[in-house]
Amino acid sequence: MSDDTIEPREPVDGAIRGLAASDVATARWLWRNGQLVPWDEATVHITAVGHSSVAAVFEGIKAYRAAGGQRLLVFRLDEHVDRLFASARICRTRIPYSAGELRDAVLDVLRANEYRDDTYIRPWAFPSGLIREQMVPAAAVCEVVIDTWSFASQLFTAKACRAAVSSWVRVGDSAMPPRAKAFSNYHNGRLAVIEAKANGHDWPILLNDRHQVSEGAGACIALVRRGTVVTPPLTAGVLESVTRATALTLLADAGVPVEERTVDRTELYLADEIFFLGTAWEVLPVGVVDGLPVGDGEPGPVTRLLQHAYHDVVRGVRLDHPDWITEVPR
Repeated sequence: MSDDTIEPREPVDGAIRGLAASDVATARWLWRNGQLVPWDEATVHITAVGHSSVAAVFEGIKAYRAAGGQRLLVFRLDEHVDRLFASARICRTRIPYSAGELRDAVLDVLRANEYRDDTYIRPWAFPSGLIREQMVPAAAVCEVVIDTWSFASQLFTAKACRAAVSSWVRVGDSAMPPRAKAFSNYHNGRLAVIEAKANGHDWPILLNDRHQVSEGAGACIALVRRGTVVTPPLTAGVLESVTRATALTLLADAGVPVEERTVDRTELYLADEIFFLGTAWEVLPVGVVDGLPVGDGEPGPVTRLLQHAYHDVVRGVRLDHPDWITEVPR
């Protein structure tokens, strides 16, 4: 084995892993169509599942336990709710609630379930009723559900992962717009994850149809070269990520130079640091890409700086971005 290559090994748990139904602890309550509903009673008929899910959109939001206290802080709630409506607009469906109503609903369901620790929140909207058309009609009215589950931060505990460029191409704006956070778009990343893990890696990196770096499977990506953070532009087939926007602001706050520009595959091999960014992923360092170590294979100084800045802002240690935090009322 040369000094520049690393032998494959069994994949490790990364930022996200699948759980069998028997492993999942459910909340007592979820929010559905304007009211709190016991989790076990929130059902639809099986025939309503199929085609309606094609146009379904969703959000991933995190609430964090505040440092040194019992307060629960929802991170960038307004931006996530706004993106849910943007996704529905792109998918030509209609959410019959206002942004303010959904914002309040998130706080209601967190309070009803008496969460005190880190929590994942998923608002989602799917065309209501029994739909038998292959193509969900435009302006279909949606049901809206908000479900939640405990989700501990892995910001400092997840090891640097092993990534590989996927043979699967990232969906593009002219085919299945990645700007919409739609369930159907995630089949693209799912296939890439299956391939990566089958080949002994943890996570994939997808290129777009122009053969340039796009993002991971459910997470944006950034690299560091000579002290500058580089991330692909939104026109590279990237979700308009709230975490990506947060990271760019925090890096600017710290005086770290940032460039948004196209990234070629081979530039990944020359990077000093690489990390994924996402609500569930937070800031996940990449230690190996396509069998080549990134730097020394460990999280680098810029990655660590960003991890600490992210930790401090989501847990209310930093107060310089107060509009990012919504405290859950008791």
